[in-house]
Amino acid sequence: MITKDLILRIFSAANILRWNDHIRPFDFFELDKQAHKMIIAYIVAKFEEEDGEAVDWTKLIEGGIFEFFQRIMLTDLKPEVFHELMSKKEKELHNWVLGILDKDLSALGYGIKDRFKEYFLNPNYASHEKRILSSAHSMSTKWEFGIIYPWNAMIYGIEKTKQEIEETITDFDDLSGIRKLVINKKYYGFLDLCGQLRFQQRWAQSFRVPRTTVLGHMLTVAIFSYIFSTEIQASKQRFFNNFFSALFHDLPEILTKDIIRPIKSSIEGLEDIIKIYEKKQVDERILPLIPENWHKQMKYFVQDEFKNKIIENGKIKILDDISKYNDDKYDPIDGKLNGVCDKLCAYIEASMALEYGIRSDSLLESKQSLYDKYSESKNGNIYFKPIFDYFK
Repeated sequence: MITKDLILRIFSAANILRWNDHIRPFDFFELDKQAHKMIIAYIVAKFEEEDGEAVDWTKLIEGGIFEFFQRIMLTDLKPEVFHELMSKKEKELHNWVLGILDKDLSALGYGIKDRFKEYFLNPNYASHEKRILSSAHSMSTKWEFGIIYPWNAMIYGIEKTKQEIEETITDFDDLSGIRKLVINKKYYGFLDLCGQLRFQQRWAQSFRVPRTTVLGHMLTVAIFSYIFSTEIQASKQRFFNNFFSALFHDLPEILTKDIIRPIKSSIEGLEDIIKIYEKKQVDERILPLIPENWHKQMKYFVQDEFKNKIIENGKIKILDDISKYNDDKYDPIDGKLNGVCDKLCAYIEASMALEYGIRSDSLLESKQSLYDKYSESKNGNIYFKPIFDYFK
């Protein structure tokens, strides 16, 4: 089971500033960067598959999460210092990170710690997936830099930074996904639109620390989905679907913003109207930015996102229990599991703000309401109450 320490490490990334030695129009946080990176990795990997290059999606998802955990531990290092140390003491740094995270990774079980170690210490392990993740990391950095560059045009060394970022992108010219993102403005528009979710603060009516964004929240939900999907020993396609449907679950909020629960539930039928509007906006403004043959999968991810779904005889079926459909041929998604992960993350966000000493009636009421409604949830062999109780 996930430890409280690991949960706190994950959410600490919402406090880790990026570009904090540059002039910034707003604060950039590591959690948002990592979420954007995983979205870009999805895009690049999908193009790789289309061009006949095999992608191990399980290794890609795990690799992204493992790199995120590593980055949290080494966050105080500037990129050039990080790469210099890695060139000389890579194995030692990896072992140091593994030592710090040993207890947390061991508690997760299911061989996660061994795969974490293999990922960083075996250069031949998931080599293709590592390149995809590295390219996504570089593209996300490029996107951030595009925002801060005009603000820092007079800063010494900024042109050198710009050149280094551009050269890093060219290092991945062999990946078709990177070529297409650089050349095709439409595909880059999808990347850009997803990145804009970092501008939207969660809990807009409540001051909180850390001030998580919609983009960062999407990744925290996806990480919990990964952990619990591992515990239920999900099939490969179910594992893939659970992670990416969690990662994209708030995608429509690019166009609608975060409509808070009291508004949705205040008037009978209002939530249904919002869902219809979101579907229309996704169809008209988001899907045209990705290849047409991806549309079916993206809609499968984001529509009825918190309902259990399978595909049987070419049709989507919504079911209460899909445990007996743990087979790739059914293309299953544990929407209910992702729904609990979503509420668990909201509960943790409220709890951490209160632990920081920020007291407000809305936070206290939301925390209690989330605990009362969802702490007794279970999914197969997974009981969520012990995790909720970490913050009770």
